[in-house]
Amino acid sequence: QVQLVESGGGLVQAGGSLRLSCAASGRSFSSLAMGWFRQAPGKGRVFVAAISTSGGNTNYADSVKGRFTISRDNAKNTVYLQMNSLKAEDTAVYYCAATQTYSSGTVYSGQRIYNYWGQGTHVTVSS
Repeated sequence: QVQLVESGGGLVQAGGSLRLSCAASGRSFSSLAMGWFRQAPGKGRVFVAAISTSGGNTNYADSVKGRFTISRDNAKNTVYLQMNSLKAEDTAVYYCAATQTYSSGTVYSGQRIYNYWGQGTHVTVSS
């Protein structure tokens, strides 16, 4: 089992920045591919960003490219989502997700591949 705990959400003005963190426990973090997803009010959960086990490969939704950066620190068992130039449409609950993989370079953008999910952290961007 893997436990994921997100933190760093909050209220920010449009144009501002936030950094989300997701701390993992329960399994070797370096064997986990990680992803961030979000669910806006009244909408389904969608892909935001993903990172491979080594951190060498990343992938982003078009809506956040150039503004968000996903990274990981395997020594700290933590994945991060740096969010800059935030917009009102970034308002959502952000979820961290993990899946064990033996493919060190693969990134996963599909929700179904992820076995483990955090409880989510709220991000509200005021315009």
